[in-house]
Amino acid sequence: STDLFLNASLPYIDATLTMRIEELVIEGFKSYPVRTQITGWDPSFNAITGLNGSGKSNILDAICFVLGLTDMSKMRAQNQQELIYKRGTAGVTKASVTIVFDNSDRSTSPVGFEDLKQITVTRQIALPNISKYLLNGHKSQQQQIHSLFQSVQLNINNPNFVIMQGRITKVLNMRPQEILGMVEEAAGTRMFEDRKEKAKRTMGKKEKKVEEITALLDEEIIPKLDNLRAEKRSYLAYQKACTEIERLTRLLKAYQWTSLQSQLKEREATIATHQTTLQELAESREAMVKEGEEAEKQKVIVEKKRDKEIEKGGKLKALEAAVESGEKELARFVAQAEIKQGTIDEEEKRVKELEKALAKLHESLEVKRDEVAKLSANYTALKENQTAAQTKLETSEELLQTLITGLSSSTSSGSLNGGGYLGQIAQAKKLFADAATEEESAKVRLTMVEKECKDKESKRKALEKEGGESERALAKGKKEVDALRKKVESSGWSSEKEEQEDRRAKQLREEVRRLTDEYEMLKQNLTALDFSYSDPSPNFDRNKVKGLVASLLSLDEAHFNKTTALEISAGAKLWNVVVEDEKVASQLLNNGKLKKRVTIIPLNKINASGVPPAKLAKAKKLAPGKVDAAISLVGYPEEVSAAMSYVFGSTLICADDASASAVAFNKEVGLYSVSVDGTAYDPSGTLSGGAAPSGSGILVKVQKLKEVERRLKEAKNALANLEREADRGREGRETWKKCIRELEIKEHEVRLLEEQVGGGDAARLGAEVEALKHTIADLKQAVLDAQKKQKDASAECRKLEKDMNDFKNNKDSKLKELKSDIAKQKAELTKQAAVVKKHQKDLQTAELELEQIEKDIKASTAEVNEAKTAATKVRSELEELRGSMASYQATHDKNIAKLQKERAALTRFDEELSALERVIEDKKQEIADLDLQVGQTQHTMKNFEKDLAGIESQLKKLESKYTWIEEEKQHFGKQGTPYDFNDPNVDIKKTADKARELEEAQKGMSKKVNPKVVTMLESVEKKETALKKMLSTVLKDKTKIEKTIDELETHKRAALEKTWEKVNGDFGEIFAELLPGNFAKLQPPEGQDVTQGLEVKVRLGSVWKESLTELSGGQRSLIALSLILSLLQVKPAPMYILDEIDSALDLSHTQHIGQLFKNRFKGSQFIVVSLKEGLFTNANVLFRARFRDGTSVVERTAQRSASNLYESTSKENEQEGNRRARKK
Repeated sequence: STDLFLNASLPYIDATLTMRIEELVIEGFKSYPVRTQITGWDPSFNAITGLNGSGKSNILDAICFVLGLTDMSKMRAQNQQELIYKRGTAGVTKASVTIVFDNSDRSTSPVGFEDLKQITVTRQIALPNISKYLLNGHKSQQQQIHSLFQSVQLNINNPNFVIMQGRITKVLNMRPQEILGMVEEAAGTRMFEDRKEKAKRTMGKKEKKVEEITALLDEEIIPKLDNLRAEKRSYLAYQKACTEIERLTRLLKAYQWTSLQSQLKEREATIATHQTTLQELAESREAMVKEGEEAEKQKVIVEKKRDKEIEKGGKLKALEAAVESGEKELARFVAQAEIKQGTIDEEEKRVKELEKALAKLHESLEVKRDEVAKLSANYTALKENQTAAQTKLETSEELLQTLITGLSSSTSSGSLNGGGYLGQIAQAKKLFADAATEEESAKVRLTMVEKECKDKESKRKALEKEGGESERALAKGKKEVDALRKKVESSGWSSEKEEQEDRRAKQLREEVRRLTDEYEMLKQNLTALDFSYSDPSPNFDRNKVKGLVASLLSLDEAHFNKTTALEISAGAKLWNVVVEDEKVASQLLNNGKLKKRVTIIPLNKINASGVPPAKLAKAKKLAPGKVDAAISLVGYPEEVSAAMSYVFGSTLICADDASASAVAFNKEVGLYSVSVDGTAYDPSGTLSGGAAPSGSGILVKVQKLKEVERRLKEAKNALANLEREADRGREGRETWKKCIRELEIKEHEVRLLEEQVGGGDAARLGAEVEALKHTIADLKQAVLDAQKKQKDASAECRKLEKDMNDFKNNKDSKLKELKSDIAKQKAELTKQAAVVKKHQKDLQTAELELEQIEKDIKASTAEVNEAKTAATKVRSELEELRGSMASYQATHDKNIAKLQKERAALTRFDEELSALERVIEDKKQEIADLDLQVGQTQHTMKNFEKDLAGIESQLKKLESKYTWIEEEKQHFGKQGTPYDFNDPNVDIKKTADKARELEEAQKGMSKKVNPKVVTMLESVEKKETALKKMLSTVLKDKTKIEKTIDELETHKRAALEKTWEKVNGDFGEIFAELLPGNFAKLQPPEGQDVTQGLEVKVRLGSVWKESLTELSGGQRSLIALSLILSLLQVKPAPMYILDEIDSALDLSHTQHIGQLFKNRFKGSQFIVVSLKEGLFTNANVLFRARFRDGTSVVERTAQRSASNLYESTSKENEQEGNRRARKK
């Protein structure tokens, strides 16, 4: 109801409220762990004092706690737990505060409590989060307690009776609007504002409701009413049309029924006539059939006579047979000629296509040859570069291996003096020595050739003179050659052996390189086998790490079909690492720098279990020849047998699923079984299988890897043995080479002597001299080349010695540099290998393509020749066939002429037979005509019968659909009835058209007509009436609310002005009492109304201050305190709680405050916390809080003085400190 907005209570309370505190009991609350009972409260003025930290403010917090304060921050706590003594950690887990109120004055008692002299309120909290209220000993709800205190002006959650620390400071900093808010709060006009806002919200709802109702009427109800009224008119027209259609339908259906009855009678008469006609036609047909049969008999007689005539000679049949055979043979000739001609055309077409394809193949051949030549050149160059890079890499790796381990991985001739830098230095020195040897050899030979040239030059001049000497020299030379040959033979070496060992070494190096590539490729596909680690300690024995289980296994090729079953049996244990003992395992895990997680099997700790012999025997008995223990199928070193027993355990491998199932689920066996195809049978009842595991066949791959590793090791050992043998026979080999060189020189000298002795002339000697001169030039160049080689070898030696010294000084840096260089060389070599492989593949592909093209050309050429030969052959056959066909055609023509002559003799019989055949045909035609007439008559009769049945069906349907026909049919066609068809006003055709038009209209109307329109119209009209009535009510309510808002504004302003006048007067008086000779007032800011804000104006003496900043801190505090106290007088509460409001005032001012409480707030109970004597000396009762033994205690003091109070407090605190010191 809108009257509620006018029922705002007045801002003043005239009744004297007497609900005061008589007793306060605190237990477990903040600093009061034990029950503390504070009694003897004065009904007017009580003061609480004590040193800082003594718990005096906790008493005020306890009172606010009971009054229902929910904001923990106002009780200086963050949560409920902080209100319990030491947060519940000292054995106290709950806090309880009880207040006993005086309720002796029944006239001012809360409603419902008039008969109680005291009201007891208790609030308790406990851990973890328990809270409850007790009202006079009975459990109560929080809202009930709040309602009780609100009814006596003690609303703790919006208090005007509590002034806590800091409130004075806040008032000093308030703006005019905020001060006005305090006055409004005191006046109670906030309630008017709330009601005004509520009224505005309600009015907004009303306006929205008006809009909704208006919109509903305008947009829905009225248009809907118009539509429904139009639909009602359509519905009435529809009903009228239905009535007219019913009348016309009856007339038309009656006419239709009458017409069908007439048609029924006509069809019955027609059917009877057709039956008579059919009988006559049947009789005529029977006579015609007899005549036809007679003619057939005559025809048979004539044919017999004719056949007898023909049989007399037999010549006609022979001619007919010859003609028939000739026709068939000619047809065969024609078909063969066509086939051969087609073959010729196809072969000629094929020859053209083949020649065209052959031309394209020749073009492709030339292109492919050029491509192969280019690819071959590129591949050769790339292969040479790769070989050079491989040699360089091998040298660098050999150096790195030697520098790291001190051992050379090669025992070639280059490492005779050790590996590493020393080996390379030795190699460089050897190259230097070889070059020096070459130089010396070239010089010796040069000397010899020069000498020979000089000799020949002199011999050319004196041939005859030197002839005898040459023979002696020749004989001597031959002896020397024989001696050298014997020496070469006795050296134990030969050129064949040299060539054989070089070829063998080359083959072994190629084999090692190929197997290394294959091993690396297989290893890349088995990354799971890669188990690398660093030595966990110096001098670690790597033989204690046996390796992965998978790499320790060996599998016979006969068991390769069982690899899937073995892999499933072992499972992930295949990748476990086997070590000697648990210490090695711990070292690897902690210090081995493993790159992945592994499971380690220490041989001395593993518990191995095998297949019990009895169970194995039983299993083999169940499936003879189909069961094996898994561990029996694999090979392994004896030292890791315990690990293998652990991996394969008591698993059985079976040849098929039936065997595996029988073994696994047999009670006497009951072992885990796996079939060859990988299906696992667990004795517990589970089966697993399906697709093969993703890593299936891993054991076969491991075996292949191990086989390649074995062959690689054998190849490396063979190469090493070959190199060792070469090193052992190096001295004899060098001796053989030296002897060979000397033998070649001596043989050369002997040949020269033989040529000389054999008889040369000056010209021959001149040519030889020229040749020797060229040889001298070549030898000089060889000397220069050898000197250059010596220089390069010397430089290389110095460089290596420098690198070796650098390595000694900075080993790590040099190794790092060398490793980096090797890594770069490997990467470059890998790239080169890929490129070489690609070019090799391209070259092979191109060569294969070239070879294929050549083969294709050869085949195409043969095919062209073959096709041409075939075409020529078929063309020859066609000519022969045409000749045979022409000869046969002439013979056939003669046979035809003879046949025609023989047939002429039989013409008479033929004419008689033709006449009889015509008679037979005529009779057949007449019979067919009669049959046609019978069929037509029967068809017509059937149609009439169908019509008859249709008419009867229509009549039945009409009578079934329109039941009124049976009742009204006696009136059909009679005059004076609705069914008078002869009435001049009745036109059946027009009636049918009219009925049709009405039905069409009705169909259109039936889709639009709403049969429920009458009911809907009534409902919507009622709704319209209700909405209009509601709209009228809402408009009236809106007007009343607007009037209420205006009245609230008037009441608010009147209440505000009245309160302001009272507060302003009290404000000035209180300030004058607190600071005699001065005055203060509240007034609106200049140019504003009282409803816009209020500000404080102060007069000190006779001077009005422009701003509060001109006042001292104490004066400003008095201003704020005066304003607060003047506001408190507007709505007197039964109790006031003040916490150190005098903290910024001196003693004289605090005395005035105490007197002010007594004089101006009679009837209210004051509870004041203060540390200043001027305030609490005016109190009727003083409570003193002390901190003793870690807890707060309270004493009530009646006889008191400030000096004694503080003196005793100081002594007690001193004693408390001494006690604490003694405890320490």
